[in-house]
Amino acid sequence: MVRRRTTRVPVVLPEEAASQRWIANIRISGFTVMMLGIVVLAIIVLAPSLKLLIEQRAQIASLERDVAQRQAQVKHLQGEVARWDDPAYIEAQARERLLFVYPGEYSYIVVDTGQKKTTKDGAPISTSIQTTQVDWVKSMLSSVLTAGLSDKSAATLQSPVSGSQ
Repeated sequence: MVRRRTTRVPVVLPEEAASQRWIANIRISGFTVMMLGIVVLAIIVLAPSLKLLIEQRAQIASLERDVAQRQAQVKHLQGEVARWDDPAYIEAQARERLLFVYPGEYSYIVVDTGQKKTTKDGAPISTSIQTTQVDWVKSMLSSVLTAGLSDKSAATLQSPVSGSQ
C-alpha cells in the first residue's frame, strides 16, 4: 500500500457578522418551545380580558368626570338658591326682571337703543311695509282649478307664478 502524502492547506473562512454568530449559537430545546407556546397561549387567553378591563377603566374615568361636572353644577345651583335668602337680592331681581319700583320713584324704559335689528341669518329687518308682487288669492284659485281639472301628473304641473301651467 502506497501512502500518499497529503498536505494540509490552511483555509481562512470569511468572518461572520455578529448577528449571524448570535443566531448560530441559539439552541432550541423542547422546553423552550413548550414555554414559548405557553406564553403565546396566555396572551391569546388574556387579551380579551385586558381589552375589556381597559374599556371599563376608560368608561369609569368618563363617568367620574361627569360626576365631577354634575357636583360643580349642584354647588353652583346651591349658591343660586342661597342668594334668594337675601332680601337685597330679591329686591334687585324684582327691580331688574319685573321692573318694580317703590312708590314715588320713576322708571324709564329705553325702547330704541340705536342698534340695527337683524334676522337669525344676519339680514337686516325692514322697517317699511312691503307689498307682494303676486295676488295670492288668484294664485291659490288657479292652483286649485288646475290641479282639479288637469289630466297631468302632479310632477308636471307648475305654479302660475313661474309662467306656464
